[in-house]
Amino acid sequence: MSPSRADVLSWRPKAGEIPTAPGVYRFSDSSGRILYVGKAVNLRQRLSNYFQPLRSLHERTRHMVLAASKVEWTVVGSDIEALQLEYTWIKEFSPPYNVKFRDDKSYPYLVVTLADEAPRVMVSRNHRIPGARYFGPYPKVWAVRETIDLMVRAFPIRTCSDSSYKRAMQTGRPCFPGQIGRCGGPCSQKVTIEEHRAIVDQFVAFMASHDRSVITLLQREMRDAAAEFEYERAAKIRDRIQALENVLDKSAVVLPDGVEVDVFGIEEDELAAAVQQFVVRGGRIRGVRSWVVDKELDIPSGELVESVLESAYDTQPPPREIIVPVLPDDASALEEWLSARRERGGVTLKTAKRGDKAAVLQTATLNAKQSLALYKTRRTADYVARTQALTDLQEALGLAEAPLRMECYDVSHLSGTNVVASMVVFEDGLAKKSDYRKFAVQGTTDDTESIAQVLRRRLAHLDDDPAADTPDGEGEADDVAGTTPTRRRFAYRPGLLIVDGGQPQVQAAARTLEELGIDDIPLVGIAKRLEEIWLPDDDFPVILPRGSEALFLLQRIRDEAHRFAITFQRQKRRSDIGTVLSEIPGLGPARSKELLRHFGSVARLRAADAAEVAEVRGIGPQLAESIVGRLAEGRREDEV
Repeated sequence: MSPSRADVLSWRPKAGEIPTAPGVYRFSDSSGRILYVGKAVNLRQRLSNYFQPLRSLHERTRHMVLAASKVEWTVVGSDIEALQLEYTWIKEFSPPYNVKFRDDKSYPYLVVTLADEAPRVMVSRNHRIPGARYFGPYPKVWAVRETIDLMVRAFPIRTCSDSSYKRAMQTGRPCFPGQIGRCGGPCSQKVTIEEHRAIVDQFVAFMASHDRSVITLLQREMRDAAAEFEYERAAKIRDRIQALENVLDKSAVVLPDGVEVDVFGIEEDELAAAVQQFVVRGGRIRGVRSWVVDKELDIPSGELVESVLESAYDTQPPPREIIVPVLPDDASALEEWLSARRERGGVTLKTAKRGDKAAVLQTATLNAKQSLALYKTRRTADYVARTQALTDLQEALGLAEAPLRMECYDVSHLSGTNVVASMVVFEDGLAKKSDYRKFAVQGTTDDTESIAQVLRRRLAHLDDDPAADTPDGEGEADDVAGTTPTRRRFAYRPGLLIVDGGQPQVQAAARTLEELGIDDIPLVGIAKRLEEIWLPDDDFPVILPRGSEALFLLQRIRDEAHRFAITFQRQKRRSDIGTVLSEIPGLGPARSKELLRHFGSVARLRAADAAEVAEVRGIGPQLAESIVGRLAEGRREDEV
């Protein structure tokens, strides 16, 4: 069946016009603004993905191509040329649909100005000092200053400003840091420019590798000085050795000596990704950098890794080895591009599945996960952002007023058993956990019917007297709505009802509102895969901008409802010993009944070991091990 004319872009180029060579393409709108830049090994094959029938496209890809008015491409000679041109265009045009590095901080670095007559060590955030050598990044300025203080004791090099150095060299009087022993440059009159340059080279070599052979060499010099009765020089060398030991002690040892690698941990969801970069030199973590990426289009993890590496090494040379969670499709071209940014030697991209490097990657990923959670928490706590989110929601959904109280519902079950639902409440953009509710759903395993059942039970209390409510409690409510007569009444009227799901779930909720005669409470659904916002009577979803505060707020409410429902479902499953036993292969209803009859109680069964369980009729040693292991797993889940 051929697509209808309304389903085809009027400006779509003919397939025969698009070359099959590698190249870079860019979509632009009617005003000439570049919307998206991409690269392809085969331009015709890649662009054909954008020109499928509109209804079959990913929702955000459809949004982009509908906003565009033309596509242009440039043919190049190789994959690496395509990568270089794509990088150049993204930097030049900042396309709104490409990955955005939202809160990339300006990190402090330890800098050695090698291009100067007498190189200086200092703290700087400037990445473009000609001829400078950079070390880091460091999380805080004080960490750089502490490192410089320790290193200058071991390698006395210049720390004074250029103006102080020039004045000292002209007058013959040491600079102030030199007078107090904090600057070891030629301006202190203690070393020549040539001698100072040699010390700087030692400084740079140690910072680059953290090789203990430098300490071994100094220890030999100290012994030689002592043997020649030069005790004062030996004492100074001893102090330098101690300073270097202090530097090494402050660095976490994660890999063998001599290893030079950057490890990237990435944690992502539908809207954003957090990146954690560990800079490992000499087997020690010498720098840590983290930032958050906004994803406008739904891109594969490989493409995200590629964008992250292009940003990370925009101004800094990469190490010889880089560990990433997944390899991009064109990893070889990316390796060539990165190698060109090094003075010598190539770059290798790897993933790590086992061993020490895999452990470092796991730690970086854990830190990225925490960074993403912190990023979301900070956005939620931002009053200006919350106000903007509520205003944007009002405008996008056509509401009469901003939804100050929002309730979100989610259903959870395990293969049709232990069906539960959750209700979470956000007021003024913040979670109000005292109003959360859990629902045990009876008589159905269908998501739409479960949503309808829960809404009937909740909305039946809209007209109750608010004064009859019990006082606010703290934390999440433990009562199950519909099962306990002492529950708090649902008298407060929400400004927006949200269901977790797409069009079917929204329509089921709308039918329930109609049955109850409620026509003044707005209703939407949020579909997780595409982050679409569905209204009851619309054939197409509302698409909120990926970086918008409104979408972020809806996503956070939906995720909180999902978390709360999953937690309750797991609690019920763990408390239902029959469900737990039914999940064990080889243990049918008859054997389960015999187990409970033999032990007399669930508590005694959980406390039994494999030998005791194997005594039950029909239970062999292997099955007994499975039973004990599954019950122990349930206890560990409960503790978590």
